[in-house]
Amino acid sequence: MVVSTGTAPEVWKDASVSAEDRVEALMARMSLPEKVAQLYGVWVGIDNSDGEMAPHQHEFTALPVAWDELVKDGMGQLTRPFGTAPVDVVRGAATLANAQRSIMAAGRWGIPAVVHEEILTGLAAWKAGVYPSPLCWGAGFDPDLVERMGAQIGATMRRLGVHQGLAPVVDVTRDLRWGRVEETIGEDPVLVGMIGAAYVRGLQSAGVVATLKHFVGYSASRGGRNLAPVSAGRREIADVLLPPFEMALQAGAGSVMNSYADIDGTPVAADPGLLTDLLRETYGFTGTVVADYFSVAFLQTLHNVAGSPAEAAGLALTAGIDVELPTVNCYGPPLVEAVERGEVDAALVDRALRRVLLQKCRLGLLDEGWSPEPPVLDEAGDVVLDDAAVRSLAGELARRSIVLLSNTGTLPLAAGLRLAVVGPRAHTPQAMMGCYSFPMHVGVHHPDAGLGIEVPTLVDALRADPAGYDVRYEQGVPVLGGDDDGIAAAVAAAADADVCVAVLGDQAGLFGRGTSGEGCDATSLRLPGRQEELLEAVLATGTPVVLVLLVGRPYELGRQIDRLAAVVCGFFPGEEGAAALADVLSGRADPAGRLPVGFPADGGNQPSTYLAAPLGRRSEVSNVDPTPLFAFGHGLSYTPITWTGVAGDASGTWPTDGTFDVRVTLHNGAPGPVSEVVQVYLHDPVAEVARPVQSLLSAHRVDLAPGETREVTISLHADQTSYTGASWRRQVDPGEVELRVGASSADIRETITVSMTGPRRHVGFDRVMQATVTST
Repeated sequence: MVVSTGTAPEVWKDASVSAEDRVEALMARMSLPEKVAQLYGVWVGIDNSDGEMAPHQHEFTALPVAWDELVKDGMGQLTRPFGTAPVDVVRGAATLANAQRSIMAAGRWGIPAVVHEEILTGLAAWKAGVYPSPLCWGAGFDPDLVERMGAQIGATMRRLGVHQGLAPVVDVTRDLRWGRVEETIGEDPVLVGMIGAAYVRGLQSAGVVATLKHFVGYSASRGGRNLAPVSAGRREIADVLLPPFEMALQAGAGSVMNSYADIDGTPVAADPGLLTDLLRETYGFTGTVVADYFSVAFLQTLHNVAGSPAEAAGLALTAGIDVELPTVNCYGPPLVEAVERGEVDAALVDRALRRVLLQKCRLGLLDEGWSPEPPVLDEAGDVVLDDAAVRSLAGELARRSIVLLSNTGTLPLAAGLRLAVVGPRAHTPQAMMGCYSFPMHVGVHHPDAGLGIEVPTLVDALRADPAGYDVRYEQGVPVLGGDDDGIAAAVAAAADADVCVAVLGDQAGLFGRGTSGEGCDATSLRLPGRQEELLEAVLATGTPVVLVLLVGRPYELGRQIDRLAAVVCGFFPGEEGAAALADVLSGRADPAGRLPVGFPADGGNQPSTYLAAPLGRRSEVSNVDPTPLFAFGHGLSYTPITWTGVAGDASGTWPTDGTFDVRVTLHNGAPGPVSEVVQVYLHDPVAEVARPVQSLLSAHRVDLAPGETREVTISLHADQTSYTGASWRRQVDPGEVELRVGASSADIRETITVSMTGPRRHVGFDRVMQATVTST
């Protein structure tokens, strides 16, 4: 409760005054050290025993001075108070409130810190729910469901006093060997932008800030190596890597995080062309740019473009990075001293400070009477972060995202079968979660704390299944390593079963502690360790083998696909993933997922995605065939929907400043509900530059009840056909194009030839980027 003193608040605390005026009034009274203090975070961890805040131990995170000295001028952000170690949520919230009071009391102005956390698969806190990984979001092709998830994550953040979340990742997959493929949404910019924008809308509907990662080019690193230089050209950046950021910015994203990488020698953290000219002046972005962890210091220590922390601070601030994260290395005393020496323009400090304070103002942190007490402290009874609503939504998204890649009729599994369930991912909760989930990111370093949440394994789910399966489990081999005896035990189990379910895939981890995740890049796209050897051994028994993949990236299956009874891909489907997989394997749920990334026939063809110009596809000038085994957008159902009609506007013309409608009629003749993703691709036969043979314009999921027929109208805007031409401007061309309508990029049901009429148009950031879809 706020008690009125009867006196008017200072202008900068007055919520009735415009945010801009409040911020200017405050800035006019601040000293240089007070201004700079708002431009960095401090990485803190909550000590679960005594409730004190302590700096996270890392070579970069040692505090330059004691805590009391550090906070005397204020503080911009607190880094991951809940996401650094397992901590009781109530004790953690109380300790966070104490820290905020300490910060407010120490500084002259009483400005609290913004609190940020990782939120890629849910809030990264002990006992918080773990949702499916971003590849699952892409596989779901369901932005409304992702928006609901974002809103649920945002509500949890607000309960705990967290203001900013470091997600979504809207990097476009470019090389499957890259360890962070599991954090991406897919290989197509329209899909990534559509899903990423939905996440932003949902998260920010809760009154918190989403942070887009990693602007820009990070996923195009050379050789698929983490932080490696980027060789992408201007057109690839403009037409493939930037559109998802543009779509998410159009959705209102409040923050952007820079890419670690250098592009043609210039680190993004030191590039004003990207972080200021493009992001601010072209896109009109007014939020905050926060540094990816340690990236300001990396300008000196890794990129070697700065000779000191002060020089690194000057480069980053000039480029447009407003806040140094995760802790103060360069933006503290080194920056203050550089400004005082005249080496860094004080106006750059004011520029960044204005953005930071505007965001704090809009979050309510500058309001008179703002309370540091997180709402969770007012809740009665036990505090639960992973409640029934969270698990229900996590399960819904998991079921939506499971992809049936192939099936010879073995699936769905008949009731009562004897199942041999083998493989290193079959009976471990870790198989369901990606590297940025709390259990895999933090919990693995605190094994005594336990997972904190219930994450059943696929063996658990199949043993409890109402279909009454007789389940025998043998690991065979771990993800990496193993011995012949383990393989022999798995073979014996498979030989004695009606069906063998081989559950293979990745161990999520960080910096080499796994086979997928940040810093866990691959030199080959063969299944890790001896898993392919295990698969070959159980196939040799003659028992039908259903392969279930729990992976952070696609792997090559070309050597086994003709002998497998079925292949199901779950990526990392989260805490309810096992139940969702059991529903699909048993036939209670029809497979609904579609591939957001293609599966290669041969992993040696990397990097390669479906967005290839003619000479990037199979041709007579090379003996290497990059055609994928399973294409982008592919996914089977047990009872496929009938496509009864595809048609375009009768005129066959499309104004270069107008729309063109495509109508698709679908019918479900099955006894149960089914789902289809209607995909529309553009093929431009003649363009000013070499363009992809086809690229996605629209993807819309359609759910049909038994016996239902539905017509879907997809209204495409000419802006969606735009590309970066020879003049380096984005243009819409007149001329003939093809609209390829189908169930995947390789399953085209109808091709509509359209003549685009009118003058060439140039379009910009305000262009229409998504189709409008209606159904009857």
